[in-house]
Amino acid sequence: MPKNKKQDVVFTLLMAAVMVYGMICYNVALNIGGCRNEVFGAAFHEFPIMWPVAVLLELIFVGRLAQKLAFRLVDPRTVPPTAIMLAISAMSVWLMCPCMSFFACLFFKGGLLQSEFIAIWVQTTVLNFPIALLLQFFVAGPLVRLIFRRIFPD
Repeated sequence: MPKNKKQDVVFTLLMAAVMVYGMICYNVALNIGGCRNEVFGAAFHEFPIMWPVAVLLELIFVGRLAQKLAFRLVDPRTVPPTAIMLAISAMSVWLMCPCMSFFACLFFKGGLLQSEFIAIWVQTTVLNFPIALLLQFFVAGPLVRLIFRRIFPD
C-alpha cells in the first residue's frame, strides 16, 4: 500500500471519496425512508462538504492513530499483511465514524443549537458504524486498493 507521503495522500483522497459518498447515500436513504434512485444524486450535495473533512481528519489525526491502535492488536512482524490491513481498516472506521457523524450532525442535522445534539450524534454514530465497517471491508477497501495498485504498480 502507500509507501511515501504522496501515495498516502492519493490513497486517502480515494478512500475518503468512496467512503464519504457511500455513507452519504446510506444516510440520505435513511432520511427519506429507503433507497431510491434520487439518493445517488442527492448525495453529491453533501459530498463537497464532507469529503474535505474526511481527508483532513485522516491525514492529520486518524491515519497515524489508527495504525498505532492496530499494532496493539496485531504484531506486524508476525501476522500476514491481510491481518494488518484489516486491523488498520477496523481502527480507521472506529475512529472516523464518530468524527464524521459529529460533522454530519453539525452541518446537516441542526448543529450545536439543536437541544438534542448529543443524542442525535450518538444515534447517528450507532446507525453508521456497522454500515461503515461493511462498506470499508467489502466495497471501499477492495475497490480503492485495486485502483491504487493501477496508479502505483510495483
